[in-house]
Amino acid sequence: MRKIYLASGSCARAKLLKALGFKFKVLPSKIKEERKKGSLSYAQLVKNNALRKAKAIAKRVKSGIIIAADTIVVQDGRIFGKPKNLRGAQKTLKRLSRKPQRLYTGICVIDKDKNRQKTAYEKTKIYMDSLTDKEIKSYFAKASPLGKAGSFDIQGKGAFFIRSIEGCFYNVVGLPLRRLYRMFKELGINIFIILFCVLSFAFCAFLSGCSPEYNIVTGKEESYYYSTDQEVEMGRNISREVAKKYKNVDDPLIQKRLEDIGKKIVAVCDRKDISYHFTVLDDEDINAVSLPGGFVYVNKGLIDKVANDDELAGVLAHEIGHIVARHSIKKLQALNSYSILRILVAAAPQSGAVGAAADSAFTELILGYSREDELLADQLAARYTRLAGYDPRGIINFLERLEVIEKRKPLQPKIYFKTHPYVPDRVRVVKEELGEKIGFEDYINIEETKGQ
Repeated sequence: MRKIYLASGSCARAKLLKALGFKFKVLPSKIKEERKKGSLSYAQLVKNNALRKAKAIAKRVKSGIIIAADTIVVQDGRIFGKPKNLRGAQKTLKRLSRKPQRLYTGICVIDKDKNRQKTAYEKTKIYMDSLTDKEIKSYFAKASPLGKAGSFDIQGKGAFFIRSIEGCFYNVVGLPLRRLYRMFKELGINIFIILFCVLSFAFCAFLSGCSPEYNIVTGKEESYYYSTDQEVEMGRNISREVAKKYKNVDDPLIQKRLEDIGKKIVAVCDRKDISYHFTVLDDEDINAVSLPGGFVYVNKGLIDKVANDDELAGVLAHEIGHIVARHSIKKLQALNSYSILRILVAAAPQSGAVGAAADSAFTELILGYSREDELLADQLAARYTRLAGYDPRGIINFLERLEVIEKRKPLQPKIYFKTHPYVPDRVRVVKEELGEKIGFEDYINIEETKGQ
């Protein structure tokens, strides 16, 4: 089976190809997209960007098919790409809603084996209802505009205010599928043979009980034995057991603070196919934990130690990062806990078996994840806090202060640092995500942790 590479980090494009049955690997191009057209037409601009992306990835692979795309929205001669932050996204969407705009997508397909390439473009005209600031904020609370040209989606909540379009619907989603098919055909690539091979592979995976899925934050295809709905049911059953054993904080202001910050992080995170729940537990241990399906718990002992909302946002973003990457499911699967997971999905909530399984799963999750998973959650935390308008350096400040506190205490069974990587290692990851210079002190202890 021929390898296919998607030279884009767009979640929408990946979902479209996956929905069609393609098996592919995501290799986002680091090519900077040009947004000044000069003497070029808008069509030439997006085609050139797509071509540059595809060529960059073609240099990195030995064989296969590379698909690259670039999208812009144009209104009154002004080009709108992906917004840099929520404030910019709000201004963009409000302006675009006032009058029609045109969306251009350039596509490039390179067949590395046959040394052939094809570029094309698609144009769609979009008409929106005029939006108020309140409506836009409400929309952004449900669907992140970041990573979307024009700050909106047509396949999600954006459908509520898009009055009509002229042209290809899938072009607005992120990838004009008819145009892509015709490009494959012109290059002599039989798309149906490719899909037959993929579907045969998927059928074998189904027979073995395993579902391969593309993980947008790890950039890898990973195998899960349970669907999103089942994951949410697992989290719900574990949360019922938590409610039996732990008392919630009897302070609505603390609970509201946690929920308000959590909602802002969720608005910019990479996973919105689930609902998120935030709860403060009346426990003095300095700890936080995330469950499958969007359930986040933070102990009052940890909240008492944060100096400000920036630091608390960093903690919540870290836990949300675990949920986005589905670390809890992967950990329980790796521990051969399939029997536990089956009980959490299939058994009645009130049964004794569920209680025992939930308690066992919760114990495993509160003890932490692998070093790689924890560092990825830190990386995502830095990204999400910045996008949500918080100071991501709050993560560093909180880690360094807690390190001093914990060193003065005897080691406890369940503490925030017990299974996390060394603080210098975590600080380094945060700084790298923020594009900051890495100093010598950031590498202290890193080599030691690699052997753990």
